[in-house]
Amino acid sequence: MIATAVAANAYDVALENFDTAADAMGLDADVREMIKYPERILTVTVPVKMDNGHIHRFEGYRVQHSMVRGPAKGGIRYHPQVTLDEVKALAMWMTWKCAVVNIPFGGAKGGITCNPKVMSLGELERMTRRYTSAILPLIGPERDIPAPDVYTNSQTMAWIMDTYSMTKGYPIPGVVTGKPISLGGSLGRNEATGRGVFNTIECACEFLKMQLKGSTVAVQGFGNAGSIAAQLLYDAGAKVIAVSDSTGCVYNRNGLNVPELIHMKALCGHVEGFPESEPISPAELLALNCDILVPAALENAIREDNASSVKAKIVAEAANGPITPAADRIMEAKGIFVIPDILCNAGGVTVSYFEWVQDEQHLFWEAQDVYNRLERVMKTAFRDVLKIHTDRKVPMRIAANILGIGRVAEAVQIRSIYP
Repeated sequence: MIATAVAANAYDVALENFDTAADAMGLDADVREMIKYPERILTVTVPVKMDNGHIHRFEGYRVQHSMVRGPAKGGIRYHPQVTLDEVKALAMWMTWKCAVVNIPFGGAKGGITCNPKVMSLGELERMTRRYTSAILPLIGPERDIPAPDVYTNSQTMAWIMDTYSMTKGYPIPGVVTGKPISLGGSLGRNEATGRGVFNTIECACEFLKMQLKGSTVAVQGFGNAGSIAAQLLYDAGAKVIAVSDSTGCVYNRNGLNVPELIHMKALCGHVEGFPESEPISPAELLALNCDILVPAALENAIREDNASSVKAKIVAEAANGPITPAADRIMEAKGIFVIPDILCNAGGVTVSYFEWVQDEQHLFWEAQDVYNRLERVMKTAFRDVLKIHTDRKVPMRIAANILGIGRVAEAVQIRSIYP
């Protein structure tokens, strides 16, 4: 099973999804050549003095897929499985994601191949600052704005901002988003991705004439996006029956106490062993008989070999690329309603845009203002995608890609930047 997951190359998946949507919309061949591939790819060596006194060389990446609609925007992830192809795929998805929610950013992504779980805070800081120095020629408030991603957080962004600002001689908060509030971060940014997932699930339930209250939910991945989505669903009266993280899965058919589970995760670093729950396998979680499944971990969670076991009515992609194209086709045939990643998890980049705007204007908003603006953006984007889905009778993923690719293609044509 592990070998199957690794074999699905994220960039190949991104290209296949692009081609499927481009074919469906009859996209001009010249425009395809202009918007399909990354504009810039930077690979850097990141030598770091470890706590044992020795130097360890890490490899890092920053990919700018498109800057046609505005500055590049995208997170930085620290993970042992980071590859250049993964970063290229994530940058490409970010381009379409920004276009789907109609914010004036292009797509970028970055990452370092490392295992942050075995690194000290000092090692992480030294690695982050060295990586920032290496990608300095690419980033800036008007060029490329990094943000947190897998195993990076507001502290990581603070180090990046500080390193960049030292080269200018004064603070430049707009170089990153997802910063601490005290450094120009935005209220509501931490929970933005999970809140956007919740907003799109609300819309899907309304479209399918399902009651969210009382519906059963399984969440694969209990990091920032998964835990906050679970909390909001719990608050809305849904029954969260299963949750997993990298340590294990817990299940209670009568529903888990999500606030207590979040508290335990914060204290102990895992969900395994949660009281009033029983352990199940990752495969069992994906196959649970539930109304809503939220894959909120890494890519390729649902593949050709396990898609037929999924029984949920709605699959909300809080993660990037959790369903492969082959699995998509199986789930479409089963009538499962998929909220695609470039729509479902776009709350994070939307509030990142809000943060960037606040930094540039030096004027900050109340949390409720952020929530209200986010909800409007997410529900408008859902309606835009849903209209293409119903009018063209194409799956939601193709509809979302048609919307995002179409907006980028229009920008290319209006700017007349053909070679």
